Amino acid sequence: MKSYPETVAFLGQFGRFQQVVFLLLCISIVPNGFGAFTLVFLTDTPTHHCRVPDVNLTEDWRAVVIPVRVMNGKEVRSSCSRYRLDVVRNLSDQGYSPGRDVNLTFLEEETCQDGWIYSKEVYQSTVVTEFDLVCNNKWKKPLTTTIFFVGILAGSFFAGQLSDKFGRKPILFITLALQTVFSFIQVFSVSWSMFTVLLVINGLGQMSNYMAALVLGAEILTGNVRLLYSSLGTCFGFAAGYMILPVCAYFLRDWKSLMLALSLPCLALFPFWWFIPESPRWLLCQGRVEEAEAIVRKAARMNKVQAPQVIFEDYIVSKPKDSQAKEPHSILDLVGNVEIGFMTIILCYVALLWSIAHSGDGGKIRHHHRLRPDVPLHHRAVPDGATKHGGRDLQHSGADGKLHHAIPAGTQVLLAIPALHHTGQSGRFGGLRNRPPAREFRATAP
Repeated sequence: MKSYPETVAFLGQFGRFQQVVFLLLCISIVPNGFGAFTLVFLTDTPTHHCRVPDVNLTEDWRAVVIPVRVMNGKEVRSSCSRYRLDVVRNLSDQGYSPGRDVNLTFLEEETCQDGWIYSKEVYQSTVVTEFDLVCNNKWKKPLTTTIFFVGILAGSFFAGQLSDKFGRKPILFITLALQTVFSFIQVFSVSWSMFTVLLVINGLGQMSNYMAALVLGAEILTGNVRLLYSSLGTCFGFAAGYMILPVCAYFLRDWKSLMLALSLPCLALFPFWWFIPESPRWLLCQGRVEEAEAIVRKAARMNKVQAPQVIFEDYIVSKPKDSQAKEPHSILDLVGNVEIGFMTIILCYVALLWSIAHSGDGGKIRHHHRLRPDVPLHHRAVPDGATKHGGRDLQHSGADGKLHHAIPAGTQVLLAIPALHHTGQSGRFGGLRNRPPAREFRATAP
């Protein structure tokens, strides 16, 4: 009796077939890298102040109609208020001079009733400038990011179950289509509400696509290549997208242009459908032995090896007895018993700590340093808080900020390792390592 890796061992581990699958799946993950962090640039808030309409004001009054505040020891123009325009216009008409005849501190202020003027020093436009997500509407900016991750969370819950039912390959390309199509449609958003609705659908495809590619590669590949793909290949694909994003953002300062540049090239990934096969393991679990054999035979031809006459002979899928009802499975099985539930809690805790350490800065980027043309590219790659004076001198506070999150999180992860080891090996929560899988197949040698 042979397992799947033993049955397809005649293919070798890294022939032409495995190389093509490895490379194409890694490339398919690239959009997840830049898609997950696009909002960092799309929702950045440029310097802004109230718009002053073209009314009859002297140059002196027009220069001071925006109040000046002291922030961090510097004088800056108010972002959300101006002196009452009717009062300022009346004083201007009467010939009074600001500061000499009128003490500005006693003038009444009003909100930006005519909109805002945004600095274009870094960006030509962002989602914030497009829909005025500032001042009384600034709460919409963090909500936008939250809504995006709600879509990612929902996609993570459903993608696995859908891929179990319909296959790994269809879900991989459906989620890729969600990202591509809805990123493109977002460019034509006419309101913040429309943008966020499209954004949550876009988020459904983000992590789902990554998970589908990860599982598909892990099921097609075997041996050390499978380990290499699962641990490094997928990470390199994601990192490539992560590095492409700031390069595109540097040259494209308009949010619509950036969205188009990141979505349209993804159309080139859809021809991969004819080169990436369905998972033979999944096909075998569905009883579609002929289709699984066809994929393996095609792989044998690509690798120029001879396939056995019958590859999956006497294939058996473990099924419940007729007298027993089929046991349903769901995500609740992760907490369905003490052993698996304990491991699930530990893994969720480790993932939480990793997220805190990874995003400890709050995801902020000093774009006025990163996107300035006089700052070298290698300085723009340094995390926020780690640079000063245009990204040229290291700043200890940034490193300290990272260590403040990373050291406690890393320590607690190390403390969790013995618990994971204990869970999977022995003791009260032991026995998981030797427990047979719920569903498996066996194939006899031809």
